[in-house]
Amino acid sequence: MNKRDELIEKYAADLKDKFGVDADMDLLTKVAIGCGPSIYNADSSTVSGSDESELATVKNNFLIKKLGLEDSADLDKGIIEVMDKYGQSNRNKYRVVVYYLLTKHFKKESAY
Repeated sequence: MNKRDELIEKYAADLKDKFGVDADMDLLTKVAIGCGPSIYNADSSTVSGSDESELATVKNNFLIKKLGLEDSADLDKGIIEVMDKYGQSNRNKYRVVVYYLLTKHFKKESAY
């Protein structure tokens, strides 16, 4: 098993343990591939739920550019909802898991 597959398994376990979600492995794999080399870097592989600039990056680069959503208050609500579900005390909010949950939340699986 290569490194990416190991990480995808870790993300699937995270979804199961923290959210009770059986991941759509095809979609999860596509999200991981879409994140590119950032998943291998300790800093860029996670999202800080308390860093406003980080959340703005998620909104602009992922929700608007990747998923093609229009900028609105709904995007901010969706991000906050996912961050709250993940838990503010959880320091390891994996970027792939956050993006996967946002993709499901906004029903934009077709972007992949």
